[in-house]
Amino acid sequence: QVQLVESGGGLVQAGGSLRLSCVAPGSNFSFKAWAWYRQAPGKQRELVARISRAIVDYTAYADSVKGRFTISRENAKNTVYLQMNSLRPGDTAVYYCNTYPPADYWGQGTQVTVSS
Repeated sequence: QVQLVESGGGLVQAGGSLRLSCVAPGSNFSFKAWAWYRQAPGKQRELVARISRAIVDYTAYADSVKGRFTISRENAKNTVYLQMNSLRPGDTAVYYCNTYPPADYWGQGTQVTVSS
């Protein structure tokens, strides 16, 4: 079972920024597409952003974060990032990384709380 370790969350005021990291050692990282998901209290988990395994690194975003969030990957470090700018209270959630489409196992996630 692949280990997924998310970090970088925290409490930030609206308009602020955070950078999330996810390390996935031993996952054949370079050969997979990766994504960030989030789950707010009382809501289903949703896809936030994804990045392909191709050299071109195709990316796609949920409409709610387009223009504010940027997903990237660093294959040498088995790490995927999510740069989050112009944060809003509606972005408050636990953020998870996983493959795209997601595997059955999930990490512990990292909490992002945006205050108004």
